[in-house]
Amino acid sequence: MRYQKLILAITFIGLASCSSLVSHNTGKQSQSSSLMEYLYPDKETRKEHSEAIPVLSLPVNVGIAFVPSKGWNEDGINNTDQIELLETVKAAFLKYDYINRIEVIPNAYLKGGTGFANLEQVSRLYDVDVMALVSYDQVTQSLENNAALLYWTIVGMYVIPGNENSIQTFVDTAVFDVKSRTMLFRAPGINKLSKRTTAIGIDSTLEQKSREGFGLAVADMTTNLDAELSRFKTRVKEENVAKVEYRAGYSGGAINGYFLLLAFGLLLSRLKFRR
Repeated sequence: MRYQKLILAITFIGLASCSSLVSHNTGKQSQSSSLMEYLYPDKETRKEHSEAIPVLSLPVNVGIAFVPSKGWNEDGINNTDQIELLETVKAAFLKYDYINRIEVIPNAYLKGGTGFANLEQVSRLYDVDVMALVSYDQVTQSLENNAALLYWTIVGMYVIPGNENSIQTFVDTAVFDVKSRTMLFRAPGINKLSKRTTAIGIDSTLEQKSREGFGLAVADMTTNLDAELSRFKTRVKEENVAKVEYRAGYSGGAINGYFLLLAFGLLLSRLKFRR
């Protein structure tokens, strides 16, 4: 009798983790890239801080790149998907006159080193003044539900939706003036997806939802980035977050035009008040 109970207990333990026999993605997994670890790889670099107000030469040249990843999937997002997602981010910058050129920079250039020294080297290669660094953190989880008890039939692994899968994705774009090493602004994006699958369907579902999650999180981030880009010209004037100078042949564009319009509006209001 004791042996029967022991065998039964062992059987149930085995059944409770059947999905792990056909997938390495059960339980909780994560893949991420850390902006802090890339820019400040050790304690000494984290102590360094520039108090200088950045000087932006308009129109600025901008580089966009993913921060190198770490975690269970070292490659994180593959290169093709990275470029596609960065093109979406690039579109948010294109509409502003104070931006001259936007370069999408392959992740491989940032993998060659860490810290602002590496960032400065990349900026020289691409002749950009400002870098928009995209980092991310994605957590996937696949847990068995009560229906997973039917996995013992083997056929059940193919037809019974016994796994609850969830994918939460967070992305963040931090925009830096390279010369002063100062962050100008940042914009986040977040998304959460879930889907119930069979044991056999775990890997394909998580791969599909992982890509979908990145796309939706980047779309959310792009909306927030557009708002931050619009606010930045106001912050330059009101919060003194940066000084502005103009390149030869540049008439002032969006930021200068905005301030002229603001001054004109104030002048009109004063004239009306005098009447």
